[in-house]
Amino acid sequence: MALQTSGQITINDIVGEFGGTAPHGLNEYYGAGGAPSSGELTLADFYGRSNTEYVAATGGTITTSGDYKIHIFNSSGTFTVTNGGNAAGSNTVEYLIVAGGGGGGAQLSNSAGGGGAGGHRSGSGLSVTAQAYTVTVGGGGGGGSNGSNSSFNSVTSTGGGRGGAQSGPTPSLGGSGGGGGYAQSGAAGTSGQGNAGGTGGSGCCACGGGGGGAGAAGLNCPGNTTAAMNGGAGAANSITGTSVTRAGGGAGRATDGRYATGGSGGGGNSCTSGSANTGGGGGAGCGGTCGPQCAPGSGGSGVVIIKYKYQN
Repeated sequence: MALQTSGQITINDIVGEFGGTAPHGLNEYYGAGGAPSSGELTLADFYGRSNTEYVAATGGTITTSGDYKIHIFNSSGTFTVTNGGNAAGSNTVEYLIVAGGGGGGAQLSNSAGGGGAGGHRSGSGLSVTAQAYTVTVGGGGGGGSNGSNSSFNSVTSTGGGRGGAQSGPTPSLGGSGGGGGYAQSGAAGTSGQGNAGGTGGSGCCACGGGGGGAGAAGLNCPGNTTAAMNGGAGAANSITGTSVTRAGGGAGRATDGRYATGGSGGGGNSCTSGSANTGGGGGAGCGGTCGPQCAPGSGGSGVVIIKYKYQN
């Protein structure tokens, strides 16, 4: 609680707010709560002063929601803490870290799988101090390639796994795993970040599995069928003050050219890239003896969002 703003103020009032070591003198409290840091101090210099401090920082695109500031990084940058705050105000941050999504299964193959979503990690109570923190926002992987990791202050989300394809490569594990191509099992996701990709079917008209999403696994191809398998759903998060779903899995593709839908949260439809800054997986491509041919979609880039209390 801040000191009074008028009337009599005593050294004991100042000690009660800021602590200190006896015997107490005003020179012990230079700079306390924004008081002058040099020259002669008087009791009046402490009117309205408070020991409560809040995190203050720069970097990214900054918005506010009530008593909170939100820093959104759509590309890599630096989160510079200019005041680490204290327990009486704030000295920790909340975060959302989404990695880049994996690319869909590569072209010139049958039964390609969708790309897995980038890892989706969120939390609160992460301590910060006055220093510069590197923020890395992972890019989405191209067709047949994994997405890249995103990170902030010792927390890393893993890039999404690539989708598999009959002619190779096999699907890769990631934040969420890539869907399997012809007769391939879907790859695993990383615990706490995402889910597995779906299994690809086998037979002349089999489909590829959907890429895993942060909220659900990609769909399996049920044997020899011309269906096309959807990507797994993403996960919702309200760190910005509004619920937004991110990290959906990319769609698989059937050998007869049928299209499937990417998972909610930026997953790419068949032959389509994942949405930027969602970590969505890329949709599978199609070539060879398929129907309409198309290149696989790339994964969507990731995002890092940091939130903290800046006033009461």
